[in-house]
Amino acid sequence: MDIRGSICALVTPFGPDGGLDLAAFGRLLDFQIAGGTQAVVVAGSTGEAHMLEHDEYDRLLAFAVERVARRIPVIAGTGEAGTAKTVALTKRARSLGADVALVVAPYYVRPTQEGLRRHFLEVAEHGGLPTLLYNVPTRTACDISPDITAVLRDHPAIVGIKEARGDAERIKQTAELVRSDFVYLSGDDQTAGDAMLQGAAGTISVVANLVPRAFRALCDAATAGDRAAAARCNAALDPLVQALNCAPNPIAVKAGLPDLGLGTAVPRLPLVELEQGPAREQLRKALATLASLADAA
Repeated sequence: MDIRGSICALVTPFGPDGGLDLAAFGRLLDFQIAGGTQAVVVAGSTGEAHMLEHDEYDRLLAFAVERVARRIPVIAGTGEAGTAKTVALTKRARSLGADVALVVAPYYVRPTQEGLRRHFLEVAEHGGLPTLLYNVPTRTACDISPDITAVLRDHPAIVGIKEARGDAERIKQTAELVRSDFVYLSGDDQTAGDAMLQGAAGTISVVANLVPRAFRALCDAATAGDRAAAARCNAALDPLVQALNCAPNPIAVKAGLPDLGLGTAVPRLPLVELEQGPAREQLRKALATLASLADAA
């Protein structure tokens, strides 16, 4: 399975009644494929996985698999705080047709590095899907060290890592772990261009929900080593990336959906909708600017 390039961490649209809006989700999937997105993540943190009921998770993932129809890989978020629950959810994702599991480090429980090693090996051994490690310490309160990643990459079912730490040292350390059977994917839109120029094979992106074509351009330039083109793409995307930093993900990115006809702006509690005001105006302005640049291209 070739997991690289521009990968969108999909939001989960909800309707006015609070239920899944699969019609909007279908439009979002079509928008991504038309915009050049090379894989999608369903029910990750951007997709509010922990707000989904079991049957909703199943319906969402099965819908994505059917809609995508193997045109691009479908990656399922399957990480839980406990190892047994993670293995069970990974097995479910496999039965529903997912191609790859994105497994976040166990959140809240704060495992040791040895606990992380054993956790991911259990998932790789028994989950039944190719596994992407997912490191995002700001959300999980634990950090998968590069040393542990270097050990885990030797398992044939562990195919890469989504590294959301965007500091220069971690980007360098993770890039050094890349090999033909283990990919590094950036998980931070702000530093994605630099990570890909240093060896990341692609980026699992939030901003791609709203501008898949512009984000694909960045990925193409950076993975090809074209620094000048990557800098131009970064400069065009930066106002939107900054606008999305105004609230915890996915609050701000969902606020951009209505203007694109891709669903409501409403997340599920305890998340709340982005209020009307300067932040929302900044988001609209950034989207409008990118749209005008695309029209002029």
